[in-house]
Amino acid sequence: MLKLENINWSLEDGRRILNDISLEIPDGKLVVVTGPNGGGKTTLAKVVAGLVTPDSGKIYLEDEDITSLDITERAKRGISYAFQQPVRFKGLTVRDLLELAAGGKLNEAAVCALLGKVGLCTHDYIDREVNASLSGGEIKRIEIATVLARNTKLSIFDEPEAGIDLWSFSGLVDVFGELKNKIKGTLLIISHQERILEIADEIVVVSDGAVRTMGTAQEVLPKLLAGEIARNCGRRC
Repeated sequence: MLKLENINWSLEDGRRILNDISLEIPDGKLVVVTGPNGGGKTTLAKVVAGLVTPDSGKIYLEDEDITSLDITERAKRGISYAFQQPVRFKGLTVRDLLELAAGGKLNEAAVCALLGKVGLCTHDYIDREVNASLSGGEIKRIEIATVLARNTKLSIFDEPEAGIDLWSFSGLVDVFGELKNKIKGTLLIISHQERILEIADEIVVVSDGAVRTMGTAQEVLPKLLAGEIARNCGRRC
C-alpha cells in the first residue's frame, strides 16, 4: 500500500501547489487521480515517483518511509513512472527498450507476451527503432509494455491520453481495462478523461492542491459527472 501523510509542496515563488495531502492507494487496484488543470495532479504523481521532493510530509510504501529516496531508489522499491510525452530513442529498438526495462535478456516468447498485452503485433514492432516513425499511440503502448516488463508494485501513468489521436486513445483505454485484471500491482493513472474514469476501481479528486473527495468509482463518478464535486470545490473539477 502507498500512503501519503500531510504532503506539502510549493514553487520557488511561494505558490502552494500541494496543500496537506493525505491519502492511501490500496494494492491491486486501478486508481485514477482527476481534477482541473493546474490542480496539482501531475505534481502529486511526481512526488510519489520521486521526481519532486515534498517540502513536508511523509510517503510510505508498504510501511517503509521512502520520502527521502530519489527516483532511482524508488524504482528499486517497485515504483514505475510513465511520462505524458514518452521519450524516443534513435538507434534503440523496441526489443532493446523492453530488455532494459526488464533488466536482462528476453526470449521471443517473453517479448511477444509483453507486446501482446498492449495490443501490438510482435513481428511488426520487435526490431523497430523507438523513434519518430512511431505514432503517439504506438509509443504510448510501448512505454506501457516497458512498465509491465519491470513488473513493479506501483505503476504511475501521467495523462496517458496526452498527444494521441482518438483511435489510439480508444485502444489505450481497452489496454488499461485489460491490464487491471491481469497484473498484481497497482495502476495509478492521472487523467480527466471520462472513459478512463469509467474503468477505475477508485477515484481521487484533486483540486487547488488538496484532495476534495475519494472513493470507489461507483460512489464518486456519478457525483463528478453531475457537477456536485465541482460545486463543492468552488471550481470545475
